Amino acid sequence: MGPRPLPLLCSLIAVVFLVSRAKAVALPKASPLHILFVVVDDLGWSDVGFHGSKIETPNIDGLAAEGVELDNYYVLPVCTPTRSAFMTGRYPIHTGMQHFVLGPASPYGLPLNFTTLPQKMKELGYATHMVGKWHLGYNKWAYTPTYRGFDSFYGYYNGAEDHYTHEIQNILDLRDDKEPVRDLNGTYATFAFTKRATKIIKSHDPSNPLFMYMAFQNCHGPVQAPEKYTEKYSFITDETRRTYAGMVSITDEAIGNITQTMKDAGLWEDTLMVLTTDNGGIHSRGGYNYPLRGEKTTLWEGGVRGVSFVHGNMLGRKGVKSEELMHATDWYPTLVNLAGGDADQESIPLDGMDVWNTISHGDPSPRKEILLNIDPLPFDNDDPSVSFYEGVALRSGHMKILMGVNNDTWYTPPELGGKSESKHVISPRKDQVLDLLASTKENVGSRLKVVLYNVTADPTEHEDLSEKLPDVVKELQERVQYYIKGMVPPFNKLPDPRAFIKAELEGIWTPWQD
Repeated sequence: MGPRPLPLLCSLIAVVFLVSRAKAVALPKASPLHILFVVVDDLGWSDVGFHGSKIETPNIDGLAAEGVELDNYYVLPVCTPTRSAFMTGRYPIHTGMQHFVLGPASPYGLPLNFTTLPQKMKELGYATHMVGKWHLGYNKWAYTPTYRGFDSFYGYYNGAEDHYTHEIQNILDLRDDKEPVRDLNGTYATFAFTKRATKIIKSHDPSNPLFMYMAFQNCHGPVQAPEKYTEKYSFITDETRRTYAGMVSITDEAIGNITQTMKDAGLWEDTLMVLTTDNGGIHSRGGYNYPLRGEKTTLWEGGVRGVSFVHGNMLGRKGVKSEELMHATDWYPTLVNLAGGDADQESIPLDGMDVWNTISHGDPSPRKEILLNIDPLPFDNDDPSVSFYEGVALRSGHMKILMGVNNDTWYTPPELGGKSESKHVISPRKDQVLDLLASTKENVGSRLKVVLYNVTADPTEHEDLSEKLPDVVKELQERVQYYIKGMVPPFNKLPDPRAFIKAELEGIWTPWQD
């Protein structure tokens, strides 16, 4: 038989090529990385089972045990500054959000010139959804979540809302995107938020990447929980602590429900979960950080050393505890880079660092120091009741310096005896603080009381080493002075009466400056 005709041979080659190409196209593509970023409000260091708490947190404990627990991870002492750090990757001293929190009538918010984490995720093709607490401004619509990168928002703008009425100062604060939600009076907020989160997850296409920011209202005051969740803590005689324990249990149950829904929806195997508090617990509202010193609103370890872990199949190691330094600003570059972006291309330099190799593989942290905060008074206010000045604190390696901080003690949970230790008082004077911030040339140590701790050897901050290690004090003061030179003034402004007028007129807290 002679040679095949050339046209027939070409046709066979073409068929083989097309079949091969069809097979290549049919190969499954790599699954996208989904990100579940969970913030538990005011969760204390000693309020989770994996830190030895008597409060039951089986879902949280199980996830932490399967992932990487972060033991030297820091946040800010209160809500708004920490959330600004999550969203921008910058220290609050660089965004003007360093002092205290936004109020219902605060006429400012997280500056609009900063690209937020959800905006970056949208650029990378993510569906972005937020459920829960915003607390980063809403005086204009441009400051609200759906204008800052979220495809959807179901939650509230302020902080400290009633968990059943969803009101603050007797005015509603609950939204579905921009629309008021007026039919949930009597529904416990965390139940409503969990229901919305699971609805989003069920309707999401697993082939598309998902970024969910789940910012729980629990365990922030007012301290409220259904009796069903508090009765098992009858051994806690202190009512506030008992109710707070119920709030933690509700949160743990919600996390279990959300993660189970992700499993049922086929998302969980490709999900990276981050859980973090926004600050330490506060004993007057039932939260505790024992054996750490201090609490929410302070720069002691109890205020800024945060409960956190990371969970996911993509981790290179699991079931371990990381002792490396990490900070709230680090999530921005870490998650952006992990999602396929390049956080180094930001026009405004980041303070956060990519710590993925530290978390996933146990590499040394690229971070050698953390500015815990520089908190000046927000405006010229001679009212002695203004007591939320935090002072200055910096951690460098094993050492931590605190300057001009208010004294605080060790708050022991009531179920452990409820005893507190006392220490000497460090009381900053307003003129000292203003003097410090007005000058960047003089030695700050001459004007503010200074204490120094080795928080690796002494994590409970009992032994002040400032007199024994004056060279270390001087070195860290110089680092503080460096940060002072680059600090922007806080944006805090007095409440705008127009906010109250419009809120009362519309029956809901709403933007009033558009």
